[in-house]
Amino acid sequence: MAEGQKKHVHVAVGVILGADSRILLAKRPDHLHMGGRWEFPGGKVEPEETIQQAMSRELREELAIDVVSMEKLIEVRHDYGDKQVFLDTWCVTEFSGEPAGVEGQQLAWVSASALADYHFPDANQPIVEAVQAKLGS
Repeated sequence: MAEGQKKHVHVAVGVILGADSRILLAKRPDHLHMGGRWEFPGGKVEPEETIQQAMSRELREELAIDVVSMEKLIEVRHDYGDKQVFLDTWCVTEFSGEPAGVEGQQLAWVSASALADYHFPDANQPIVEAVQAKLGS
């Protein structure tokens, strides 16, 4: 990558809704960018992969669940200085399996109104607001 060029990262972000309208959060490992903060699960979209394929793969790898149904929520572009992220955010409205922290990450089911109590990466604030608006919090 040429000097001065920023890394651009396309990320599939899953707002996983439980049967009781709570949202599943995962805590980022301390050694990662924005480590120790809470996030909506997901990960990088690989070349030649659709957003649906990426979401299914990432949530299977991270949480051992299979996406059954998802709907578009919001797109967020954020510049962290060293890299730019495009958060392609979808509500996972139906899934099979029981979520588990496959990679050892801590998980929490929280209400939309409690999202304000969690420390998220900076780029996630518009997602928090969109979730709260969608769920009437």
